[in-house]
Amino acid sequence: MKIRPFTIEIAQSEIDDLKKRISNWREPDQLQAIGWAQGTEYEELRLLMQHWRSGFDWRKQEAAWNIHPHYQTEIGGQTIHFIHARPAVATGRTVILTHGWPGSVFEFHRLIPLLTDPLSHGGRQEDAFNVVAPSIPGYGFSSRPTKPGLNLFTIADLWAELMSRLGYKRYLAQGGDLGAGVSTCLAHAHPDSLAGVHLNFIPGSFSPPHDPSPDGDLTLEERAFLERKAGWADLHGAYAHIQATRPQTLAYGLMDSPVGLAAWMIEKFRDWSDCDGDLGNAAFSRDDMLANISLYWFTRTVASSMRLYWETRARPLAFAPGTTINVPLAVALFPKELPMPPRSWVERVFKDIRRWTAMPRGGHFAALEQPALLAKDLRAFAGGLDF
Repeated sequence: MKIRPFTIEIAQSEIDDLKKRISNWREPDQLQAIGWAQGTEYEELRLLMQHWRSGFDWRKQEAAWNIHPHYQTEIGGQTIHFIHARPAVATGRTVILTHGWPGSVFEFHRLIPLLTDPLSHGGRQEDAFNVVAPSIPGYGFSSRPTKPGLNLFTIADLWAELMSRLGYKRYLAQGGDLGAGVSTCLAHAHPDSLAGVHLNFIPGSFSPPHDPSPDGDLTLEERAFLERKAGWADLHGAYAHIQATRPQTLAYGLMDSPVGLAAWMIEKFRDWSDCDGDLGNAAFSRDDMLANISLYWFTRTVASSMRLYWETRARPLAFAPGTTINVPLAVALFPKELPMPPRSWVERVFKDIRRWTAMPRGGHFAALEQPALLAKDLRAFAGGLDF
């Protein structure tokens, strides 16, 4: 099938409409001295909306993104948008990067040049990668699925076809959030194509064979992890539960209100990043956040993006007894990440863990927060792989 170049170019009427909607937002009240305890804090959101309306420059973001080569192609009835960046000198190394929610391929805009041109960033030319970064169907400039069934497993099959179409027979898969799930499914279903898997998150739906009964086979570490995970879900997991059970109901509000969309997403950037509860301390800027949120707004994909939670609930990343993955695995553990399991939990499925690395800083949005650390760990892992 044909692969065609793609340029990001949002109509000016869309930008004008966004600013008008922000100007006309109906502001809620907030309890005094409550801060973020009940969700997104009013004053923080008000200032961000003021900047989105009057200071944020979408065209500047658009120009920066268009530096990377973008393409679209049709696979399995879906239009797949992807970035395909290559080094000046080929090395035979290739990586496919998969984003999650509430992220996008925008998360990789600082990571990509570190991978394709390491020589200009303190590395060696022989460490360069070909980089493929697709937008998950229902996200960004990929098409929105029109019927149920497009889940982590079927997305992995689309990625395998994309890589084959691009001429890559063997490659490394990297991902965080939902992208970690897609990368895991790639290793499970297409092991002969995978030189390795690099994850900066173990998905919440990852469930290896285990016996949870009191006399079962769980270690103390594993039991503590499951308790910690359940506690986190109780306090912070409402967003995931509604997106996995009633995404359509939520979609009406978020699709119609850019302020509502921003409020829904910036809470995650604050809570999941290494910023100690203050977005002013984040390694990414306000414009980084707004560029990502704007992408969801302009492409009208918040509804379709949330449905992947529904699909994952219907078909989670659960493995039957006896199921193993022998593709080499590396895990980068960023300190402000969501609850992560002990190594033994992952070893129940992955039988060749090469790296399990504690990072000095960073959170859930590793490629956006700490691209240099992520690139360094990827290079170190790739050095021992057979491409």
